[in-house]
Amino acid sequence: MTACRGIRGATTADANTQEAIHEATAELVQALIDANGLEEDSLAAVFFTLTPDLDTAFAATAARRLAWPDAPLMDITQVVVKGSLPHCIRILILVNTDKEPKDLVYIYLKGAESLRG
Repeated sequence: MTACRGIRGATTADANTQEAIHEATAELVQALIDANGLEEDSLAAVFFTLTPDLDTAFAATAARRLAWPDAPLMDITQVVVKGSLPHCIRILILVNTDKEPKDLVYIYLKGAESLRG
């Protein structure tokens, strides 16, 4: 039975530059596509959050260019929490799928592996 499910992931950008933000985002999105067999027409919405120290580019732009030109994408500034991971890009994908939650693969790259704990 098809249901709307959430898939999460995160990564970090090497710098606060458009190139670094887009490169990190594209790597994360491609890894999530590969791991979960995501197709654009199954996406209900995709939300990106960026820490306030990443203010030179939209993560959604990289996803739109890579694979999802027509999907509903949104960028949001992450809540500021002292001591949290800097240069962090998080993603929440809402996807219509027949997969069970246990079969979905979350991806955490670079320094973001610590967020799974």
